[in-house]
Formats: sequence, structure tokens, C-alpha cells
Amino acid sequence: MSSTFIKNVICSVVSLAVMPVLAADMEFTGTAKTETGATLYQEKHRVTGTCQEGVFQPQGHQIGYYRPEADETFASKDLAYPDSVIRPTVEFLQPDFSESLSIQYPSPSTLAIEWQKPSKELKRYDVTYNQDVVVDAGFDTFVRQHWGEVTNGKSVEFRFLAPTRGEHYAFVLEAVDSARVVSDHVLQIRPTGIVLRFLVEPIILGYNADGALTDYYGLTNIRKNLDTNHTAHIRYAVEKYPDCALTP
Repeated sequence: MSSTFIKNVICSVVSLAVMPVLAADMEFTGTAKTETGATLYQEKHRVTGTCQEGVFQPQGHQIGYYRPEADETFASKDLAYPDSVIRPTVEFLQPDFSESLSIQYPSPSTLAIEWQKPSKELKRYDVTYNQDVVVDAGFDTFVRQHWGEVTNGKSVEFRFLAPTRGEHYAFVLEAVDSARVVSDHVLQIRPTGIVLRFLVEPIILGYNADGALTDYYGLTNIRKNLDTNHTAHIRYAVEKYPDCALTP
């Protein structure tokens, strides 16, 4: 075997090893409506990320919330995924109610929550977590990570963070039949604990065949008043897909 051949093989392997991870981004808009069809607000999403082994991985996610016919946001959320695609950092602001929420990760097994309540009371929590815990919009990537399972009728158990309670709880992701959501794949996230099942309604999700979120039906993070948040049906339309697949 010639030395030239060996050098070419080595160069090819090195080239593959240092190939850049391709940048990608995704843009979509959600319209939140009441059960009677009245529009509550719109969400404008921009997700930046990379294509790794042909699959989109989020790195940053910015959300602006707009009231009907308004040009200025009334709330915002910024998420980043420095260490885990299912546990982003979160910075949420809802100035109308003087409310803010921050989720950070000061250590590999502890997350820190700082919640400025509408009452102006400041709550802080340090919460231990493991690899089963999903945070905020990380549920979207979590669904895609388990795409083959849930689209074939299997259930996936995980723990979901309730930041304003300073705790995470046992949930299950599973396929479901629902009259409220029509999509290629309809899933639900529901608590498995007996007590929480009576207190928390399942969240119904719709996904298209490409793995993009089309519907969200359930409790939102947008306030209806000082005491409650809106429950809404949010329908999503994708304006821009990344240059790689959303699911494995």
C-alpha cells in the first residue's frame, strides 16, 4: 500500500472530523384563541440552531408576544440551550403584570428559579434535577427525540418543571385522540401523580408529519388576570424550516 494512499485516507478522515456544524434557523408564528374563537394574542418565534448529523438542534429561541393589531410586544421570552436541548435557560417578561421569571443552571445538578410575582413578591428556588427533567420549551425537542416511540403508540415518562412551584413532577407523553386538535399526530402531556391529575389538565399537542408543532391546547404562560393564566388553543404556522430534518 503506497504512502500517498495512506496520506489521502488520513486527510479524508481529518477533513470529516473537522467539518463545520452547519448553522440553521426556524421561524414560526402561533395564534392563541379562546374556545369561542376570539384571538387573544400572537407569538412570533425565531429559533437559531445547528444541523448535527442531519437533525436540527436548537441553540437559541426568542419569542415575542403581540396583542391583535399591535406592533409592539406585551411580553417576551428568551431561551438558550448551552448544555441541554431539553433544559433551556429562560428569561420571561410580562410587564403588564410586573412579572418576570428566570431559570438558570448554576451547577450540573441544580437549577435556580427567580420569579417576580405580580404581587411584587420575589420567590427564589434551588431545585435539584436529573436527566429526566424537561424545562419549558424543551418539551418540543423532547417530543422529537422520542418521535419514533410516540408516533408508534408508545408512552414516554419524564419529569416536567413547574417553575412557579419550585418543583418538577412526573408526567407522561403519549398519543391521544382529541376532538380539540386535528393534526398528523396528536399527543398529550399529562401528570401521572394521583393528586396532580385532579389539579392539572393535560396539554394537547399537534405535530405535522415533518415534526413541526402545529397546535397547543392548554394553560399558557400569559396572564388573564392577577390570579389566573389564559387557557388557549394556539395554532402554529411555519414560515421557515431549517435546512435539515426536525426528527431523527
